[in-house]
Amino acid sequence: MVGGTPPPGTLAVPTAPPQNVQAEAVNSTTVQFLWNPPPQQFVNGINQGYKLLAWPSDVPEAVTVVTIAPDFHGIHHGYITNLKKFTAYFTSVLCFTTPGDGPPSTPQLVWTHEDKPGAVGHLSFTEILDTSLKVSWQEPLEKNGILTGYRISWEVYGKNDSRLTHTLNSMTHEYKIRGLSSLTTYTIEVAAVTAAGVGLATSSTISSGVPPDLPGAPSNLVISNISPRSATLQFRPGYNGKTSISRWIVEGQVGAIGDEEEWVCLYEEENEPDAQTLEIPNLTPYTHYRFRMRQVNIVGSSPFSPSSRVIQTLQAPPDVAPTSITVRTASETSLLLRWVPLPDSQYNGNPESVGYRVKYWRSDLPFTALAQVVNDRLERELTIEELEEWTEYELQMQAFNAIGAGPWSEVVRGRTRESVPSAAPENVSAEAVSSTQILLTWASVPEQDQNGLILGYKILYRAKDLDPEPRTHIVRGNHTQSALLAGLRKFVLYELQVLAFTRIGNGVSSSPVILERTKDDAPGPPVRLVFPEVRLTSVRIVWQPPEEPNGVILGYQIAYRLASSRPHTFTTVEVGATVRQFTATDLAPESAYIFRLSAKTRQGWGEPLEATVITTEKRERPAPPRELQVPQVEVTARSLQLQWVPGSDGASPIRYFTVQVRELPGGEWQTYSSSISHEATACAVERLRPFTSYKLRLKATNDIGDSDFSSETEAVTTLQDVPGEPPGSVSATPHTTSSVLIQWQPPRDESLNGLLQGYRIYYRELESEVGASPEAKTLKSPSALRAELTAQSSFKTVNSSSRLTTYELTHLKKYRRYEVIMTAYNIIGESPASVPVEVFVGEAAPAMAPQNIQVTPLTASQLEVTWDPPPPESQNGNIQGYKIYYWEAGSQNETEKMKVLFLPEPAVKLKNLTSHTKYLVSISAFNAAGDGPKSDPRQGRTHQAAPGAPSFLAFSEITSTTLNVSWGEPVAANGILQGYRVVYEPLAPVQGVSKVVTVDVKGNRQRWLKVRDLTKGVTYFFRVQARTIAYGPERQANVTAGPAEGSPGSPRDVSVTKSASDLTLQWMEGSAGSTPTTGFVIEARPSDEGLWDMFVKDIPRSSTSYTVSLDKLRQGVTYEFRVVAINKAGYGEPSRPSPAVSAKVEAPFYEEWWFLLVMALSSLIIILLVVFALVLHGQNKKYKSCGAGKSISNMEESVTLDNGGFAALELNSRHLNVKSTFLKKNGTRSPPRPSPGGLRYSDEDICNKYNGAVLTESMSLKEKSEGASESEASDSDYEDTLPKHSFVNHYMSDPTYYNSWKRRPPAAAPLRYEAVAGAETGQHPPPVITTQSAGGVYTPAGPGTRTPLTGFSSFV
Repeated sequence: MVGGTPPPGTLAVPTAPPQNVQAEAVNSTTVQFLWNPPPQQFVNGINQGYKLLAWPSDVPEAVTVVTIAPDFHGIHHGYITNLKKFTAYFTSVLCFTTPGDGPPSTPQLVWTHEDKPGAVGHLSFTEILDTSLKVSWQEPLEKNGILTGYRISWEVYGKNDSRLTHTLNSMTHEYKIRGLSSLTTYTIEVAAVTAAGVGLATSSTISSGVPPDLPGAPSNLVISNISPRSATLQFRPGYNGKTSISRWIVEGQVGAIGDEEEWVCLYEEENEPDAQTLEIPNLTPYTHYRFRMRQVNIVGSSPFSPSSRVIQTLQAPPDVAPTSITVRTASETSLLLRWVPLPDSQYNGNPESVGYRVKYWRSDLPFTALAQVVNDRLERELTIEELEEWTEYELQMQAFNAIGAGPWSEVVRGRTRESVPSAAPENVSAEAVSSTQILLTWASVPEQDQNGLILGYKILYRAKDLDPEPRTHIVRGNHTQSALLAGLRKFVLYELQVLAFTRIGNGVSSSPVILERTKDDAPGPPVRLVFPEVRLTSVRIVWQPPEEPNGVILGYQIAYRLASSRPHTFTTVEVGATVRQFTATDLAPESAYIFRLSAKTRQGWGEPLEATVITTEKRERPAPPRELQVPQVEVTARSLQLQWVPGSDGASPIRYFTVQVRELPGGEWQTYSSSISHEATACAVERLRPFTSYKLRLKATNDIGDSDFSSETEAVTTLQDVPGEPPGSVSATPHTTSSVLIQWQPPRDESLNGLLQGYRIYYRELESEVGASPEAKTLKSPSALRAELTAQSSFKTVNSSSRLTTYELTHLKKYRRYEVIMTAYNIIGESPASVPVEVFVGEAAPAMAPQNIQVTPLTASQLEVTWDPPPPESQNGNIQGYKIYYWEAGSQNETEKMKVLFLPEPAVKLKNLTSHTKYLVSISAFNAAGDGPKSDPRQGRTHQAAPGAPSFLAFSEITSTTLNVSWGEPVAANGILQGYRVVYEPLAPVQGVSKVVTVDVKGNRQRWLKVRDLTKGVTYFFRVQARTIAYGPERQANVTAGPAEGSPGSPRDVSVTKSASDLTLQWMEGSAGSTPTTGFVIEARPSDEGLWDMFVKDIPRSSTSYTVSLDKLRQGVTYEFRVVAINKAGYGEPSRPSPAVSAKVEAPFYEEWWFLLVMALSSLIIILLVVFALVLHGQNKKYKSCGAGKSISNMEESVTLDNGGFAALELNSRHLNVKSTFLKKNGTRSPPRPSPGGLRYSDEDICNKYNGAVLTESMSLKEKSEGASESEASDSDYEDTLPKHSFVNHYMSDPTYYNSWKRRPPAAAPLRYEAVAGAETGQHPPPVITTQSAGGVYTPAGPGTRTPLTGFSSFV
């Protein structure tokens, strides 16, 4: 409604925008608004505030809204902050009320201010020479203004005084820096410039003459300082790619941890090139995380680091409150609160401790809050009882867990259902203001007792002892608190009461009853004036006091004159108030006299009653009236008109008529009136009952007496009227989701006022209960709907002994509140309306389960479940969510879980499932009324995944160079096991070399390995992984090579005696250890392998010699032997090796000492020549200077083992890749060394048969600097000093390796160790089991099995 105020009881939004709106940018991110409110007549309600709007001119849908509370003094102002810099925004302001927003003001275009630009992008270096390089970049993503140019600066790393700066125009995106010093590290910065200043600089380091590489991956991720929302990540940076690291990127798996789970970016840190610790913020409490990271330089991003361990953040109170909180009126004293519970991801703690707290209070009494607790985290509703009627309450909710409570929700408001006032108006007073008027005043009902919207007041009044029933005067509205009762009887005592009423009904009447008398006035005429005695010269007059005395009668005045005399010649006599008769004498005989009789009060003489009398003695009673009739046109529902013709007056004037009425069929005659004027020939008979038959009769009265009653009239029936009262006991109860059942009690018969034709049910939809104003309870334009019931056929009786009737209202809207009232009706109209009743339609649980359920495996730990909602006709309301039940097939009771989805989306991912497992899934839908039925289970199987870690890791037979390692099958196979991988390496480099050996074992039957290439006293780090479709986590353990502490000393005087067919070893027992020696073992080292291995086991302590047949040795191979003593502590120090003994009778010439000496000298000369040539060649190249440090080589070896048993390690297509870094102390370039990486060895370099088995996969060795990253070092790397133990010197000085690499044909008769090992029995030393191990230890093989496979030998 424009230009006016809406009608009472309606809601409207403002119809005019704020006035004089001004918008101005105050900085680069803030706009200030100034405005005046709209004219009050256009607000159309209570001004709830203003909304400031801003949206980019090119993105109109990206609206920023800021709400401002109303300020009723002066000019309004407000700000919108956090806008984009140097951006064009349209701005507007609107006013809003509870129903909604008014129109916005005319948009104004505003530019935010210019600001410093953001960082330039994609800084890169090209054309890197000794004294120059080219720098390239891209313009900033956030220009924040008009770019005026770029500023490029460079300086020697760490020397600020060497800084040079150059300014470029805005079109230049590359610049070539010249005049650099060769082999020098520089810091280069580039920043964009606007009129506001220089932006954020992007910097990087680069060494002149050295092109940068991709960086290497970080490593050694360690998590510490774990809190609910953050954790500290420590790491070892990877290779920087010869330039500074510009950004660190941390990714994580959140909640669901696994190889198939998604990685998300959690944090990025820029401009911290030397960082080794990062604080990861914004984590979710009580959530599992696993991290990985990578580093970025100007070239690009590194590979990801290995994953960190899985952590769980600490618990914290919930961050959010329940959502979608709604309040609905439940009754006059209760409210129904509903909400959407927190999802699992927002519990921030143990789910079992999660609950909700509800706080509520009267809006007018904010400091009297009460609270209730709901401990079920999945509960969705609560009924709050024992509230006040028609009272607005404010409610808030919060979630809590074991740690504490979360934030309170926004306040929601609800009002209990309207009721009748529980108290009467106060301070009721009455005052007569005239003889017919009383002024009644009162105060309003106390607010707490109003229980609804006061629609008005009713004054109940009646003349005491005169009126049988009180009459009602209605005062509409709650603002008028006085009433002037008019038309009252004069000088009558009235009983008065006042009550307030709502649309529900009448409240309590005021008490005590107020008594007030109207003021006195001149009285009415006396009545029933008769002349019972008439003589020729005198008459006696008798009368009754006035029917309307209008005061205290003080006396009467009788005036009389001859009818023939002049009008004003009366003879007047006054008598007292108690006198009821008077005799006039000295009258003329046979003459007509006129008598006038009047009464007197304080206010004077009243209206006279005039009568004529003839002084004669010839009189008799009058004849009864005749020809009584009631014209039908004069008959109404409550009145009729009786007409008659007077009879003979009996020579005495008729003084009055008396009318009597009898109600048919069996009523008694009742006198309606006995004071009808003698002059009347018609009388209006009122106060009759509608649709009722009556008969009437009449008699006349003169001075002699009453006539007989006239003949009765024909029966006359009053017309029908609307029913006098509505149906009673009306109730409305939900029947289905779209219908309600209406029940009522018929009106009393005496109130029907005609023939009842039926009932009308009025029902209307009520809007949601929002806002504080009472008008919010009804629609803005409520349109009532009607349902008419025919009284005879359209209702059914609930039971035969009850007068209740019932009717079902159908096709109602679901999830709506309805108000229902009833009336009875006949042909005349409708009765008053019944008390309104409210009902909520649509509450019923879904009748059917979701349809078309599909279960699809996504990963090894995830299943995707999709479905269709229940059929629409069975949903019975809005679907609020679904419950997904899932369990492992065959173990429902033990493994069943339930996931609640509070979104009506028909899809969910089930996570953290067991790999390679069949699951059954069932789904039910729920709405506000409850849960529907479950669907039939559907099955799905997760994919295979990487297995769990081996169940244990154990070591046995640990000598100074060998050991047996064994492991257990994973508890969780997660698929079909394909094999295992064993990786071991020394914890610290051995003589500058750190060798990593990898052995792959096929199949699941073999879970042990013989390792032969250990170094005495060195601690090794072992890792074992199982494999299905991928390798699982590692089982790790450390073990130290012998001799064990407390073990025996080395045997002495080992000698070998060779005969024609066998060899005999002899020795002497060495020093005893902490416990007595229990036995000996013999180790052998063939000249073609160079590795010590166990040759004979379980030799008793009493033996000091052992004989072996030469047939068990390979012909042409030289052997060395040594003896190891054993006690309970383990294997002791081995003896000195015995002299080398050949298995052949005659040695070939190439094994003679002189031949070997010639070959050694020749090889030395060749090597020196090669070294000299490389030195000359290297002087022609430039190399980058690197930091000094001792070179430590890393080697990696890979071996794949068949399931057929252990065999000697075979090198197939073996590659030795080594790149070392050297730097002379004086900074000059040293000659390059021959790289073993350039050498290639065939599989014939190593004996390809060992213990009768053949290895099927290759072993690779990689040597690298421990101080470098995982990437290979370039040929231009340097080191400070030559290593004491170089690669070349190492292999040239060890004839064992020389011989082991020498090409020769395979031996025809390999030595079979298993025959010896399998035939011997005896006590074994105790195995060594690490703390990571669980269950069993390695058990030596029994007779007939093969000796465990050995690892490849170390190059140390």
